[in-house]
Amino acid sequence: MKISILGSGNVGSALSSRLTAIGHEVVTADTSTGPERTAAQAAQADLVILAVPFAAVETLDPRVGASLAGKVVVDATNPLAPDFMSLTVGHTASGGERVAAALPGARVVKAFNTVFAGHLGEDGAGRFLPVAGDDEAAKKTVLDLGAQLGFDAVDAGPLANARYTEPAVELLIQLAYGRGMGDGIAFTLTRA
Repeated sequence: MKISILGSGNVGSALSSRLTAIGHEVVTADTSTGPERTAAQAAQADLVILAVPFAAVETLDPRVGASLAGKVVVDATNPLAPDFMSLTVGHTASGGERVAAALPGARVVKAFNTVFAGHLGEDGAGRFLPVAGDDEAAKKTVLDLGAQLGFDAVDAGPLANARYTEPAVELLIQLAYGRGMGDGIAFTLTRA
């Protein structure tokens, strides 16, 4: 699959490395790429992953936003405060829903936001990966991609359920950094 990753920071570079390793054709774009080239890369992709700071989504160049219409767009962002120790969006909305509103026509799926970057660059080892979205076909594509990466990819329902996955990652951040457990921790889902 042709995958375009917008963002080459910790999350973007980890996903790029791992997706390439399992055989996907991956291109990345960052602020140095320029909007015309970024839009062209996204337009040629089968799937686009947003691995940029949450606030950057609302300021995407209109050419980039337009290139995402009709595309499966994976929102890997989290609406974190500048100090990473709280969220800027709560239970009456989610970052995922705001991303969808900012990218009309895109088939937005919330995923990869509940896993620390270090785990994204290696085999998922059965770690829990909730996947939320309103477009069932787009969600299935992302569920399959998560499974290819070794995660326990689980259909988490509609995009509005990002209202619950985003606070879950803030809990993970609080445990890892606020409580000193380190970024080696991850969620798993146990089934009876």
